Amino acid sequence: MNKKSISYEFLKGFIKENPTLVMLLGMCPTLAVTTMASNGIGMGLATTFVLVCSNLVISALRKVIPAEVRLPVFIVIIAGFVTFIEFMLKGYMTSLYDRLGIFLSLITVNCIILGRAESFASKNSIFRSLLDGLGMGCGFTLALFTMGSLREIFGAGTWFGIDLNLPLQIPAFIMPAGGFFTLGIIIAVVYKITDKKPPVLVGCACCPIASSCKSYGKCNEISESEGNAE
Repeated sequence: MNKKSISYEFLKGFIKENPTLVMLLGMCPTLAVTTMASNGIGMGLATTFVLVCSNLVISALRKVIPAEVRLPVFIVIIAGFVTFIEFMLKGYMTSLYDRLGIFLSLITVNCIILGRAESFASKNSIFRSLLDGLGMGCGFTLALFTMGSLREIFGAGTWFGIDLNLPLQIPAFIMPAGGFFTLGIIIAVVYKITDKKPPVLVGCACCPIASSCKSYGKCNEISESEGNAE
């Protein structure tokens, strides 16, 4: 594997294939625990640990795991690492463990982890799987940290518990609606940076006079991304 491939496998999870901001996976913890920056980092690092470890084990065992039972085996492996990280947080970081609550256990069924196990780790080498897991985990952590920071700063006027003495605070930011609003803003910024545009339909399907058109159904309907029609 050349240096370009190594850097791509690691960096793709930050922006280009960010599991939260681009692929929209792991929405439950993203919206639920990001009321504080510390919560976002805690959940992100816990998920990264499970993602990296499960990717390594699944990649190492990919040739001996029967295809018929691969998903149950993946879940058992993931659950083992989730249990370990739960015990560690409960023993050494009790306050963070209490704040994250049930969402720690739900890492087991996080779409990001199971998705990378199925689509990448089970088909690639241990080293590539390590880079993939680490990159995706760091991208997930970055997304949660950014959301948690914005919601804590504008909603509570603090950052990592430090009072910022802001003249204006908007409590709605730390409410569920504030989570959706903050996530939408961040996703819009990411799409602007990467110059991505949402897919649009052209043809009869989106024509405002389709019901009265005599040629309805005769036009070719295609789905394309705006700006890539050529």
